[in-house]
Amino acid sequence: MRLIRRFAAALVLAPLLAAPALAGDEAAIQTVRDLYASFSAAVKDGAGPLPARVEAVTPAIDKAFDFPAMARIAVGSKWSGFTPEQQQAVTKAFKRSLTVTYANRLSQAAGGKFDVMPKVEMRGAQRVVPTKVTAKDGDDSAVDFVVNANDRVQDVLLNGDVSEIASQRTMLAKPLASGGADGVVKFLNERADGMLAAKPAAKPAQ
Repeated sequence: MRLIRRFAAALVLAPLLAAPALAGDEAAIQTVRDLYASFSAAVKDGAGPLPARVEAVTPAIDKAFDFPAMARIAVGSKWSGFTPEQQQAVTKAFKRSLTVTYANRLSQAAGGKFDVMPKVEMRGAQRVVPTKVTAKDGDDSAVDFVVNANDRVQDVLLNGDVSEIASQRTMLAKPLASGGADGVVKFLNERADGMLAAKPAAKPAQ
């Protein structure tokens, strides 16, 4: 009889215990939906110039991404050796570079669509929100957003296994080894400047 009572109590409590997880899932999904709404708006009339796309998506990216955590993970163990001022400078440059990178990639999505899947995969304290980005020509890619406990994006996975943070960490290894924090800031800012200065690709002749 005692076991039956415990089982019945567990059934009653189960929905109450599950509610926070479901609420957390919805918050994670909404983070990505809001980000994609900004992306869609930025290219609804075509790709347009890169600086305009950067301006259009910056507020949403600032809100969605946990840049301090992303910069720290991308730098790795040397992060703890940076001064607070250096950490802030690296985070600022990292945010600028990644924002320009995403705005630059949006040119390929003009005329396409962004779909957020209504399901979440739990990975410890993090949640993975799967999405699909479909280009104008119909080609699509799976893009998964890793959202932390604060409902901020901490990593992005392309086709399930290509990690944005892992790619950034590889990219930063050389400037980090040769120039430390200053080298990373210089490299990231030059990378963003290079994308902004690049001339748009010529349209094919009709």
